[in-house]
Amino acid sequence: MPLMHHTMTIAGLERHLPLCPISDELKIAAFVIFGDPELTTACAEELLEKAPEYDYLISAEAKGIPLVHEMARLAGNQKYFLARKAPKLYMTGVFEAAVHSITTANDQKLYLDTADAELMKGKRILIVDDVISTGESLAAVENLVNLAGGIVCGKMTILAEGDAQDREDIVYLEKLPLFDKDGNII
Repeated sequence: MPLMHHTMTIAGLERHLPLCPISDELKIAAFVIFGDPELTTACAEELLEKAPEYDYLISAEAKGIPLVHEMARLAGNQKYFLARKAPKLYMTGVFEAAVHSITTANDQKLYLDTADAELMKGKRILIVDDVISTGESLAAVENLVNLAGGIVCGKMTILAEGDAQDREDIVYLEKLPLFDKDGNII
């Protein structure tokens, strides 16, 4: 059986996203900006045009890293934060939040360095990610920002998938459909 793709235009650029099964009845279009600097920059520019005023950006490790980095670079080389998948030796301490993502087999936790949390306290924090689907990762990052005393001023993503398309609390560039087992949009 040939690999199926979904073709779409994102930030003015056409991309072919491979369809990947997540169950016997459901497929998703895999969107990965790793290794695609042209798309990463175009998406970062469009999101910054729609962004509310903020003090810092944050994203969850790992697929949001190129996006948050490029947005921070384009905005004047601003500092940004990462919610990490594991504590690191250099962290001064950690906050943690549980997360379950449809693209990850097991439940995970996200961690925030307490030194970063100190910088966030009382500041406007803009959460960014590549794709929001179930919203679980987004909720975990939001929880970390709240624990740190930051103020979530907005939530942005390149693509909104499934039920996320109906959310009024996120800003996104394009809708990413879900697919049945035969590759038809549902």
